Amino acid sequence: MGNDAMTDPDGPAPEDRDDRSGARVTPDVDLRHHGDAEIGPGLVDLAVNVRLAEPPSWLVHRLATSLRDLAAYPDTTRARAAIAARHRRPVADVLPTAGAAEAFVLLARTLTPRHAVVVHPQFTEPEAALRAAGHPVDRVLLDERDGFALDPARIPESADLVVLGNPTNPTSVLHPATTIAALARPGRILVVDEAFADTVPGEPESVADRRDLPGLVVVRSLTKTWALAGLRIGYVLASPDLVRILTDAQPLWSVSTPALIAAEACCTPEALAQAEALAVTLAADRSYLVERLRTVPGMRLPVVPRSSFVLARTEGGPEIRKQLRERGYAVRRADTFPGLGPDWLRIAVRDRATTLAFAAALEGVVR
Repeated sequence: MGNDAMTDPDGPAPEDRDDRSGARVTPDVDLRHHGDAEIGPGLVDLAVNVRLAEPPSWLVHRLATSLRDLAAYPDTTRARAAIAARHRRPVADVLPTAGAAEAFVLLARTLTPRHAVVVHPQFTEPEAALRAAGHPVDRVLLDERDGFALDPARIPESADLVVLGNPTNPTSVLHPATTIAALARPGRILVVDEAFADTVPGEPESVADRRDLPGLVVVRSLTKTWALAGLRIGYVLASPDLVRILTDAQPLWSVSTPALIAAEACCTPEALAQAEALAVTLAADRSYLVERLRTVPGMRLPVVPRSSFVLARTEGGPEIRKQLRERGYAVRRADTFPGLGPDWLRIAVRDRATTLAFAAALEGVVR
């Protein structure tokens, strides 16, 4: 399906209702719609959250060198050791995956939850994977009026699988680590999607290093910061028992040799220092984007964003997206995230020159 077909039609936001648990649930939305469906030839991409146009030169060199080893089957040993050292965890806690998406599929196929709860708005692939594996899913919808903040009391005690993002896509909310920790308990699997954790300087609310929280599973991605979406590399951090179960379910050699080389390279002290510098630059670029958006009449920002994207609301969202495309800009529709409607837009943070030009285009279409 082409890009134009993916953008229409834009229907009204579905009406929310309460489910049996007290969680909130919405009728079906397109859980498999992602930002890459919004982009097209000649459009400035503000829809996809990959932060660089291409990997840095040192990483390209490592990847190119790895091509000499393609005759051999992939070996995860060095990548697992590098990831484990980066998070100060045993190697047995680490499973490299073909992006975060494979991690969610493996979890859905191996876990047998009696009551799965996904906290929304958030990245939709975890719920899509759970439903594809035959698991019913309840949704807890966070509210704009609360700044999309998470209250642990809203998670049903009966939930034995809870999934949430931190920082959360698309809201750009960073939940406190204490709030995340309050959700963990014996008999519950707590899956925290930290695909964007390294967009926050210092990763202050990450729980990736925590081994004391029962049932904690952290999913990370290397594709966003290092421009590796086409390579597919992420990893799971969990207890050794769960890692063994996931490993048994994972297809043999699903993570390629170049992807494993990338994982190892991106966990070095030098790479981590560069990621931190990128996060600091991102914070400044994001502040500039927020400043510009707040000068546009009719644009509302419900929270102070903390990641590499900004969630905004304006009347006539579908028409605004259409007119922005006509002016050469692609932004992410947000009504495919449960809990949001057609007037919501997700805008990726870019450099200041791009932001300035985009803001001028936006001012020409927002009335």
